[in-house]
Formats: sequence, C-alpha cells, structure tokens
Amino acid sequence: MAKKQAVSFKLNGRQVEVLVEPRELLIHSLREKLQHTGPHIGCETSHCGACTVDLDGMSVKSCTVLTVQCQDAEVLTIEGFEQSGELHALQEGFTQEHGLQCGYCTPGMITRAFRLLKENPSPSEEEIRYWMAGNLCRCTGYQNIVKAVQYAAKKMSSAHT
Repeated sequence: MAKKQAVSFKLNGRQVEVLVEPRELLIHSLREKLQHTGPHIGCETSHCGACTVDLDGMSVKSCTVLTVQCQDAEVLTIEGFEQSGELHALQEGFTQEHGLQCGYCTPGMITRAFRLLKENPSPSEEEIRYWMAGNLCRCTGYQNIVKAVQYAAKKMSSAHT
C-alpha cells in the first residue's frame, strides 16, 4: 500500500485538504472524500465527460486527473455554480430549454459549457457542438443542450451590457 499524501486545493472557492494515495483519481476524491457528487463517474476512460470539472481554468475529465496533481489548484464542480440561492445562467438554461433529459451527463455538460462561454461568450451553434463533442448524452438529444448553452450565452451577455 502506497503512502498517503495530503493534497490541498480550492474546491468551489473553499480551501480543502484530502489525504490520498498517489494513484487516486480526482473524481474519487471529489465524490468519496469531499462529498461532491455532482461530477459523475461514467465510463472512467475519459470518453463520456460525465466527470468534467474546471481545473485552473481548463475543462478536464476528473477520471483522468490524479488528485495529487491538484495541489494548490482551483477546482470548480457543478456544486460551485449556484450563488446565493440563484442558479447560474447555464443551470437556468438547461432547465428552461429542457436540456436536462435524464440528468446524468448534465453536471459535466454544464461545466464544459461554462469553460466554452468563458473563452467564447458568443459561440455559434457549430462552435457549441464542437466544444460539447467530448461530453456524451446517451438520451440522444443534443438540440436542447445547444439551446440551453445559447440561452445562457444570451443571458450572460445581456448581464454585462
């Protein structure tokens, strides 16, 4: 058994510390040690994107990141989106445009879309589909997910004007 290591990072704006084996994946630390169950374990091979989180300003699949790589990092999960009881524009968009479907992929979709809108506040439909290609919806419908991201982009841009 490998020696455990303390890893400290910011999770949704709050400093946390976890004791992990060097081979422990971030998704397991988030769900099992920090009780942040928004990111889901899907394929565990980085194909489905259900475990997507934002790590130091990059969209990553937490099933392919070791927790020890997160020392002093900033991690954002779906739990960090709602602020003071108000849904984030993306959460609202997924609700308003029926992008939720079964909901299993939704946390990863919203987190991935968050990074898209940070880097491109006004994406085209084609750009949204390109960015979301690494997040699989097994309910078959991407159209409402695209509409949800467009909804959020409009709401976020109108808030800044």
